[in-house]
Amino acid sequence: MTSVFHASRRRWLGLIALSALAGCGTSRAPTPSGVPGMGPDMQLSCVPYARARSGIELRGDAWQWWDAAAGRYTRARRPSPGSVIVLARTRRLPTGHVAVVSRVVSAREIRVDHANWASGAARGRIAQDQPVIDVSPGNDWTQIRVWYPRINDYGNTVFAAHGFILPRMQMAAR
Repeated sequence: MTSVFHASRRRWLGLIALSALAGCGTSRAPTPSGVPGMGPDMQLSCVPYARARSGIELRGDAWQWWDAAAGRYTRARRPSPGSVIVLARTRRLPTGHVAVVSRVVSAREIRVDHANWASGAARGRIAQDQPVIDVSPGNDWTQIRVWYPRINDYGNTVFAAHGFILPRMQMAAR
């Protein structure tokens, strides 16, 4: 029985490690929920990580989550803990990006947990409690900057954000 468990665990861990090669915003990677040993050193992409952390059952690349959530989940312009911020698809983020809000620091600053953000050693890794600031002129979270630990500062790139998906499903209209 123990050898079956270890073989199954090795298979899951191998699949998740391979999924990091697929890129940040793809849903082609397996969902890590229930995988023994999932932690900060695990390599995977942002979509299965956000799905497992938030409980939001959406499929597709990260940039597709905003439209896919319409009529299924509550979408908001303001962050709340547990919600998922959806970044738009751009040349720099061809599949978009999703991150789970771990806490709200102020009206213009949040902390997020996400996977496969940045490049180099951070690629494919889980990053926790990372700062994100709202730099949009209307204070509406449509433009953000993200912390880069490697430079110990916010990056120069301003990313377009669609908004936040809340982990509760919408009720059907009667």
